[in-house]
Amino acid sequence: MSGLVIDPKKCTRCGLCITQCPFNAMAMVDGQVQINAACKMCRMCLRNCPSQAISEQVDAPQPQIDKSQWHDILVYVEHSDGRIHPVTLELIGKAHELARVIGQQVNCLMIGDHIEQAADSLLDYGVANVYLYEDARLQYFRADNYTEVFEDCIQRSHPAVVLVGATVSGRSLAPRTAARFRTGLTADCTVLEMRENTDLVQIRPAFGGNIMAQILNTNHRPQFATVRYKVMDPAVKQARIGKVVSCPIDPAKLNSKIEWLKIENKEQEVSISDAEVLVAVGRGVKDEKTLALIETLAQKLHAQMACSRPVVENGRYDVRRQIGLSGRTVKPKLILTFGISGAIQFTAGMKGAEKIIAVNTDPQAPIFDLAHVAVVGDAGQIAENMLKEMEGETVCSAN
Repeated sequence: MSGLVIDPKKCTRCGLCITQCPFNAMAMVDGQVQINAACKMCRMCLRNCPSQAISEQVDAPQPQIDKSQWHDILVYVEHSDGRIHPVTLELIGKAHELARVIGQQVNCLMIGDHIEQAADSLLDYGVANVYLYEDARLQYFRADNYTEVFEDCIQRSHPAVVLVGATVSGRSLAPRTAARFRTGLTADCTVLEMRENTDLVQIRPAFGGNIMAQILNTNHRPQFATVRYKVMDPAVKQARIGKVVSCPIDPAKLNSKIEWLKIENKEQEVSISDAEVLVAVGRGVKDEKTLALIETLAQKLHAQMACSRPVVENGRYDVRRQIGLSGRTVKPKLILTFGISGAIQFTAGMKGAEKIIAVNTDPQAPIFDLAHVAVVGDAGQIAENMLKEMEGETVCSAN
């Protein structure tokens, strides 16, 4: 990576570089000209310095990695006592799609205790190898010894790409393991594409959702990416071609500094991510009367209520009902939105819905570009009219 440096022996402190910099990236500090992080490497100062005190310093090129030594795609299996999280099947489905581009195979890593049957079930989805690490000390997730196991598996299999679900444990485990290999990780990817040279194109919203960043890790392996639940399509069952590989590991690596003191079963909550029908409200729903009408409509539709971020910030709903980049990703059969403009921060979390019906008073609202049915009108009036039409009905299909 190149950068500009100033030779203090040549610099006359004339200030010409400061006045000519279009990005205000240069300033006089304690009698010395300094370059700050605003520098865009336009080199205007370098070309115009009368004393030639500014020069460009170029780092030595890094040695190129031998990509042929890294092959296949590894999926980390998220599970609870052998019950496989559905995000794993979504990652396997995407992994097969990526693997077809480079003619390679999909493998899985499963860590736990007494999980042989669950590991074997993954072979129904065309997985070539399920690397199985079993030990009583791995029964419950602990970041330190799970990282040791993850590292061992990668050293054993040399995957070009590692996919991890963006769950609570996945977000803890993936960066720790990536750091062991001094490689990069892209979190919460919404699109993954594979190039023929095994470079993974990782696309995700950035700068508050104002741009879609395209990230490549061209000279490091493996390439790590985390993906949220409900972003990708799940794998489908196919002919078995693989095997479960029981992997030994140095017992000393399984020791943990974390001690489980107590396990309490949490009452199962219904997540908006699993809902087939959703009714979502946004900033445009301003009064309680309108909100009450929409909530009644949701009950009639056997739907769950959801919302955009401003509604959570106003204290109307819990963050667990928030859709979007800083909330949940959903893929229902039907979603009705009321008073939601459709900024990318919201739509990135629901654009996979099978049917989108949007209600907004603004005919130019961005949500209408995504909606299958667009309704221009007052949210309260539309909800009231829908309730009148549904009067006497007890069941409403989302199809």
